[in-house]
Formats: sequence, structure tokens, C-alpha cells
Amino acid sequence: MSEGDASRALIQTVGGRGACGSWFPWRRGGLAASMEPGLVGPGPYRATRLWNEIIELFRAGMPLRKHRCRFKSYERCFKASEAVDCLHELLGTNQNFGPEVTRNQTVKLLKKFLKNHVIEDIKGRWGKEDFQDDGHLYRFPPSSPLKPYPKKPSFGKEVIKFPDWNDPKAGTSQEHIPVKSVMMNSEMWYKRHSIAIGEVPACRLVFRRELTQENIEEIWKSMTLSRLQKVLGLDSLDEVIDTKLVNSKHIVQNAYNVNKQGIVTLEDKSKDLPHWILSAMKCLANWPICTDLKQPTYSGFERDVFKTIVDYFGQMKEPLLTFNFFDVFVSVLGLLQKHSEAVEALQISCLLLPPENRRKLQLLVRMMARISFNKDLPPLSESVRTRVLMVQAFSRCILCSKDEMDLDELLAAKLVSFLMDNYQEILSVPSSLKSSIEEHVVHVQRVQIKYAGADTDATFPAPSFCHQISTDEFEYQRVIGSQEPLAALLEEIAMNKEISVKDKKKKLKQFQKSYPEVYRVRFPTPETEAVLFPEKSKQKPPLLMWALKKPFQPFHRTRSFRM
Repeated sequence: MSEGDASRALIQTVGGRGACGSWFPWRRGGLAASMEPGLVGPGPYRATRLWNEIIELFRAGMPLRKHRCRFKSYERCFKASEAVDCLHELLGTNQNFGPEVTRNQTVKLLKKFLKNHVIEDIKGRWGKEDFQDDGHLYRFPPSSPLKPYPKKPSFGKEVIKFPDWNDPKAGTSQEHIPVKSVMMNSEMWYKRHSIAIGEVPACRLVFRRELTQENIEEIWKSMTLSRLQKVLGLDSLDEVIDTKLVNSKHIVQNAYNVNKQGIVTLEDKSKDLPHWILSAMKCLANWPICTDLKQPTYSGFERDVFKTIVDYFGQMKEPLLTFNFFDVFVSVLGLLQKHSEAVEALQISCLLLPPENRRKLQLLVRMMARISFNKDLPPLSESVRTRVLMVQAFSRCILCSKDEMDLDELLAAKLVSFLMDNYQEILSVPSSLKSSIEEHVVHVQRVQIKYAGADTDATFPAPSFCHQISTDEFEYQRVIGSQEPLAALLEEIAMNKEISVKDKKKKLKQFQKSYPEVYRVRFPTPETEAVLFPEKSKQKPPLLMWALKKPFQPFHRTRSFRM
């Protein structure tokens, strides 16, 4: 018996009532404790994970009973209206969707369940979206309807080239660059080079080539993606975005080409919204003041204006957040319980959009928010609240998948609601990111002092977004990356003819003590080390003949003793 069948059997045992609907007792404990859904965090295939979770919860919580239809009894089935009641409450209490899910959205999801064979009618028919909120009977098929996780090819890391420190500035000769010998004590040397060996070799001034606009744009792209990866808490962005599709020019234009209100300004005016749509949006956003409309208004005028705006955005072939960035924005939805992280992630993600899309999104969401809070505006619908109407009318033109993901509408509604509540923050340029990038650009344009054997950029490395590698590749990079500079430093000490033999032996001994493996590669035997210190032939001084004779002894008068 599968896990879903066991759960349904338990539900039937306790009286044929399940997890959903106001008359289902499991909300007060028992089975609810074991089926409490958790928040699906950011990461790859989030939409698929949510789809599978909802199906599992729905199959386990939907009560199955005997029903009669046309003088015939059917076991283990349910009415369409009962399914709507159950799934609607399940979605409303789920952290990933929330209470703003409407009954109409629930019916649309059940239509997709029927199309994807999550459910079937009592005669085994499925594949069409003809599900209605009525008394028709449905049942679960015996096979599992869960979707497999797609295998996306790894996008790989796009290598971003930065200007080389070692390339001299155009028109500058290295012969005219001042060179100065600098003496440092062991402690200072250790801080800079992680090895205490004494004095520092000569240093020189190194110029970068002047950064081009393309260089600056690539720096913006690299640091923006790096920050997005950190906020999302992912090891790699590979599974949620193809970084090759991120246009660095768009990021820079979105950051700098803005008006006083922070709205993006376009260089190509043909990509902007038509004037009549802008006038209609301003009219509803500033109601009852319609300065751009000269024609007289009439009863129901505001509804006709609203329908005009909905029709315009509804005919777009691609959503404003684009198909390419669908997975990124779906991943951000996993952060909504962490307000500051979610806002920052959406700020950065919206910077990646084409400028015309970002401008339209800013104007549309601002209008939606103002309409929702405008008490002077007459109701735009008799049956739906204004805020819910805004979400239903524009969610699909803001976010949807090219592959028609089954939870598109619910995910889009969740995101649009959050956008409306925080649009001023989300659709502004993140100040901390902008200042850090500008500081980095200034840094890389400065003249640097480079010491032999030192990495000039060590104090301020150029950031890049991470790319997952294998364990073997990591070990190789770790060994090679640390040993090559040390081997170069050891070779410089060994070949330096300006220091005395005594000082050279002292430094080599200190190096051997600190890095024995690197030292052993360069000097595997004592003989290889002895080559650096050739023995000088010692000639004995000539032997003097007078040195063999006894030294001159003066005459000593002796006393005579007389008897």
C-alpha cells in the first residue's frame, strides 16, 4: 500500500472525513501534525517541487466516499465541489501560497489536475480542462502523477575578463617608471606575503589600461550576479538562470538612466508604452484627477479605462519579467518570510530586466498599488475586491513560464501581491550594491605598487559569481594556486646574486622550515642545494723556515755561588 493509500484509508476509518473543508477535523491535530507543509525555499525546480507537494497533500487529505450517480454506486470518489473546498483550504493554509488564493484560482488548478491526470472522472476520462465547480464525480488514478525533475544542462560559468595589471598604460614606457628598493621587517613581510624571510625585493608602479565602458558593464554584471547568488543562498546560479542571457548593458542602463521618481528612461522611445495607455494609467492612478483626458467622463467610464489597460497588457507575447528569468523570480518566492532578503533579491533580479520591461513594470505596479488604496475610485468590479482584481488582471502579464508551468497563476499572484505592497523599495536601485560596484571601479583604475612575488589584486579581488567544481578539480586548484607563487619566490631567493651567501642560507633555511614540500621539489637532494654554494679552494700559506727554528733566546746571567 502506498503512502497516499494509507492516508486515505486512515481518513475513511475515522468516519470518511478528510483534511480539507470546514467540516474536516484534522486541522485541530492528529493527522495535521504529520502533514504540516513547510516553506519550499529558493533553488532549482521550485515550481516542480511545489507541484509535487500540493498533489501529495491533496491526495492524502481529500476525503473519499461512496457516491451514487444515475442509479449506480461508485466507491472511493468525490464531488467536484468537494475537491474545490478541500484544495482551496489547503492552498490558503499553505505557507507557499497563502490566504489570498481565490476559489476561481483553485478551480483553474483542478482543471490542470484533470488535464495532467492527477484526477479523472468516474469513467476514467482525463486530458481536457472541462472541470467545473459542480456535483460531477471524480477519483484519483492508481498511478502516481508526480512530475520528474527536469535535467537541465549546466549553463557553466561565463568568464568575465578584467584589464590586466601587467599591461602598461598606452604611451607609458616601463623604463620611466620609478623603481625603489623598500626594506621591510619580517613581521610586515609576513603580513603581505605570508612568509617571514626578511627584506622585500624592488617594487614598481603598475598601471591598468583605462577601463572601457564594456569593462565597467562586465564588472556590474559580475558583482550583481554574485550578490544575487549570496542573497538566494545558492551554491550556484546555474540551475535558476543562464548567465549568458544576462545583458550587462541592461543592468547599467537600469541603474543610471532614471528620472527623479526612479523610473527608467528609454533612449529608444519606440519601445515605450503608447501615449494613450500612459494617459489611461495616469487617469486611474490619480483618480479623480484625470489631467491627460480631455473628453468628458460618464457612468462606468473608469471601468472602460481599466478594461483598455488590461487588454493592452494581456496581448503581450512575453511577460514583463521575461521567460528567461522565470526560475529566478520563482526562487525569490521562497524568501518571502524573510522580508529584507526577499526585497533585496527582487531589487537585484529586476535590475537584470531589459530597460523597457523594467519601465513598464514600474509604471504598472505603481498604478496597481495606487488603485488598490484609492478610496475615491469607484469599484471596478461588482463581485471582486479591487486588490484581488488587480492581482487577477495583471499577474499573468507580469510572470509566467514559457513551458506553461502548472502553478504559474498561483506563483504569479503571490509575487504580484508582494510587489504591490513593497513596490517603492523593490523597483528602486539597491544603493548598497551600486556604491560597492562604484568603489570597485574606482579602485581598479588607481595606480598600484606591485612587489615581486606578490599579487597586486590581493587586497581587492575582482568578484565573480561562483561555479560548482568537482573535488579533484578543487584539490588541483588548491595545490597549484598556493605552490606556484611560493616556488617563484623560492627561485628568486636562490638566484639572487646581490645578497651574501650567509643571508641566502639563512633565508633558504627559513623557507624550508615554513614550506618543506615546496622546498623539497626545488631541492630534492643535498647535492642540488650545494650547487648554489660552490666551495672555494683554500691554499695553505708557504711554510717559513725561520718558523721551524727556535725563537731567539736572550742570554741569561746566572748567579755563581761561592763556597
